[in-house]
Amino acid sequence: MIKRPRRNRQSEAIRSLVRETHLTPDHLVQPLFLVDGKNIREDIPSLPVSQRLSVDQVLREVEECLDLGVRSFMMFPAIPEALKDATATYSYHEDNFYLHAARQVKERYPEICLISDVAMDPYSSDGHDGLVRDGEILNDESLPILARMGVAQAQAGFDLLGPSDMMDGRVGFLRESLDEAGYTKTGIMSYTAKYASAFYGPFRDALDSAPKAGDKKTYQMDPANRREALIEARLDESEGADFLMVKPALHYLDVIKSLKDHSSLPIAAYHVSGECAMLVAACQNGWLDYETAMPETLLSLRRAGTDAIITYFAKDFAHQFKARE
Repeated sequence: MIKRPRRNRQSEAIRSLVRETHLTPDHLVQPLFLVDGKNIREDIPSLPVSQRLSVDQVLREVEECLDLGVRSFMMFPAIPEALKDATATYSYHEDNFYLHAARQVKERYPEICLISDVAMDPYSSDGHDGLVRDGEILNDESLPILARMGVAQAQAGFDLLGPSDMMDGRVGFLRESLDEAGYTKTGIMSYTAKYASAFYGPFRDALDSAPKAGDKKTYQMDPANRREALIEARLDESEGADFLMVKPALHYLDVIKSLKDHSSLPIAAYHVSGECAMLVAACQNGWLDYETAMPETLLSLRRAGTDAIITYFAKDFAHQFKARE
């Protein structure tokens, strides 16, 4: 045999020379669940690798992650039911604890990248990402609310805004509103291909943000569709997005690859709560080894073409990466 591929696998030194895909903490974004109050660290039973944190604990978590090399964070608020209404007015209220927390985090750690969530569902009494009227999720009427929310987040210091609502035209509307308000440097990480997935359960447990009635299938994408993601990507790119995101990640590697092949923008992927929880459960049952299965999972997302991976495993991977250095 003239060709023996195993020759390039015979030692770690040789394997490292020919390794095609590299994953470091620089590629990872750590999600953070924020609650109002002080000294709060609440476990999330369906997502054992994450907790609900008050802002003082968020600051501590960011510091620990920074020491490990993770420099990007996406923050989500758990809003008390009493502050929710049909038009999500608390999302841009001056007393919003989420906005106050962002200011504190960026003041303490100006070097980090802090990413927001732009959608009505955390603040809506209906639990939907857009405005609900007579059982219908209204598209165009939702855009001014989302834009006002986004401008308030830019004022609070978020570096990137993450419109996760999947309303048509929201990236362009948000970009125009940000520019008019003077926030031309604030970027948009668009949830370009966000699917109506079964894997969001633990996230909704963490934020108590499930729809009160109906589902999200009229605005989130059908899991059966791949080419449709390219339509969404072209629209988001033309409307001013700075990143394109696929959500979920692990079950949509083909979509990640398609967007990578057809766009020059950075591609993000959200390794969602259900995908992470499945792996954790398998490891807790002794069916898989967490120390090897977790990094292999993240590596697969990089191999598919992901530039930025939003994952609840970011801190654990960074611990492991630092131990190898």
